[in-house]
Amino acid sequence: MGLEIDRETFTLEDHRVFVDKLRAGLDALEQVLLRPGFGAGPTTIGAEVELDLVDRSARPAPVADEVLAALDSPCFTTEINRFNLEYNAPPLPLRGRPFAALRAQLEGALASVRAAAASLGVVPVSVGILPTLEEHHLQGSMMTDKRRYRAISAALRAAQEGPFNLRIRGRELLEVMVEDVTSEGANTSLQVHLRCNPEDFARTYNAAQVVTAPVVAASANSPTFLGRVLWDETRIALFRQSVDDRPQATSDDWRPARVSFGHGWARRGIHELFAESVAMHDPLLPVVSDEVPHEVLRAGGVPALAELRLHQGTVWRWNRAIYDSADGGHLRVEMRAMASGPTPIDMAANAALALGSTIAMRRDEEKWIACFTFGQARRNFYEAARAGLDADLLWPSRTGRPELRPAPVVVLELCDLAEAALIEEGVEPSDASAAIEVVRRRIERRQNGAIWQRQSLDNIMTTSSSRSDAIDRVVRGYVARATEGAPVHEWPLVDR
Repeated sequence: MGLEIDRETFTLEDHRVFVDKLRAGLDALEQVLLRPGFGAGPTTIGAEVELDLVDRSARPAPVADEVLAALDSPCFTTEINRFNLEYNAPPLPLRGRPFAALRAQLEGALASVRAAAASLGVVPVSVGILPTLEEHHLQGSMMTDKRRYRAISAALRAAQEGPFNLRIRGRELLEVMVEDVTSEGANTSLQVHLRCNPEDFARTYNAAQVVTAPVVAASANSPTFLGRVLWDETRIALFRQSVDDRPQATSDDWRPARVSFGHGWARRGIHELFAESVAMHDPLLPVVSDEVPHEVLRAGGVPALAELRLHQGTVWRWNRAIYDSADGGHLRVEMRAMASGPTPIDMAANAALALGSTIAMRRDEEKWIACFTFGQARRNFYEAARAGLDADLLWPSRTGRPELRPAPVVVLELCDLAEAALIEEGVEPSDASAAIEVVRRRIERRQNGAIWQRQSLDNIMTTSSSRSDAIDRVVRGYVARATEGAPVHEWPLVDR
C-alpha cells in the first residue's frame, strides 16, 4: 500500500483510461514474456517486515513520521496507520548464507528503529496483531497522511456503501463496526519474495499455495484483536474484512474478495494471474502513467507496466504474482501470509521454511495438483489460520490420497524437504540447517508466537480480574523477550 500517488479523487474518464491501460499492459506483458531469456537469472530472495511502534505502556504510538525522519533511510517506509512502519530488506542471492544474512538485516533494521525512536519513548515490536489495540486506535485520525491511503479508504468505503462490519468467531466472538480501512493497519506481516524464471512461475506459484497452510500453522502470531482471543492467525480473517468491497458479503459470497487465497491452480504462468485480477476487480486507484508500453517494447526496452502493477497492488492475494521491470525485468512470487515476529531468528527461520518447501514442492508440482484439489489447499489455509498447530490438515498419504494429519506432523515433514531443497539450490548446509532447526524446535516445544501469547494470557487470567491489565502484561513481556532476541520457543511464559 505504501507507494504515493499524485491525487486522491478520480473521474469516470480516469477510470475508463485506466482500464484501457490495463488491457494494453496485459498485452504488453504477454509479449515481453515471449522474449527469449526474459527474466532469466540467479535465484534471489527478499523480505518486507511490518512493525508496530509502542510507548512505555505498550500502547500504539502514532509517531511513525517522526521515526522515519530520524531514520532517513530508503529501506523504511510508511504503512497505513501512524503507528506502523515497513522495512524493505535488500534482495539476497539464495546461494551461500541467505538466512544468516536475512537475520542480520532484520536485526539491524530493528536496532535502527530502536535508536531512532528512543528519544520519543517508543520501541518497535514485530507481532502479527498488537494485542493492546483498542477501537479508538482504528479511527480515521490514525491513518497516515498520504493520498494513497485516503484514496483507497474512500474507494473501498464507497464500494462497501458504508462502514466495515468485522465479525470473527474464534475462541471468542468479535463483532465491531469501523469507519475506515485503518483496521487493516492492525495486521503486520512478514512477506518473502522468491525470484523465479518465467517457465517455472506456474509450478512455483502452485507449490507456494500448497505449503502456505503448514507455514502459517508454524508461524502463527496473531491470536488476539481488540481484547478477544480469536484465531491463532487472526490477520487472515481481519485483512479480508478490513478492505472488503462487497456490500453485505458473507463467507460463501459468490463475488470474489479482494483479499483471498485465490481461485484455482495456475496453469500457464504469471499472465493469467494478472488477467484474473483485472477481470475480477474494479480499479481503486486509476492513476495513469505517461508510458506507452508497446512503444517501449518496439524500442527493445522493458515496460514498467505501472497501471498493471498498481492494480495488482490493490488485489491482496495471500500469494501474489509480481512483475518487476528492474534488472532487465523479472518475476517473483510474494508469500504474504506469515505474521511479523516474534524475533529476527524466528522470521529468518519462517522464511527458510516457506522458501525451501516451495522449492521442494515445485519439483513434484504436477503430481501434487493431480491428487490435491485447490479447494483442499484453500481449506487447509483457513484451518491453519484458525487453529495453528492444533489444526488437522489434509495432506497426501503414501497412496497419494489426501488424509487428515496433525499440523505439527506436516510441518516437520516439510522441514526435512525444505532443508534438503535449499542445500541442493546452493544454500550452505550449515545455514539451511540452522534456520530450519529453529522451526523444528518450535514444533517440538509446541510454542510459536500465538501459543505463547494465548498461554501467557490464560496464565495471568487465573489470578487477574482484568482482561485489559492481563493483555498489557502479555505485551510488555513480549516486548522484553523479543528485545532480548531469543527465538520464541525458548521464551518462558509470563508469570501469574
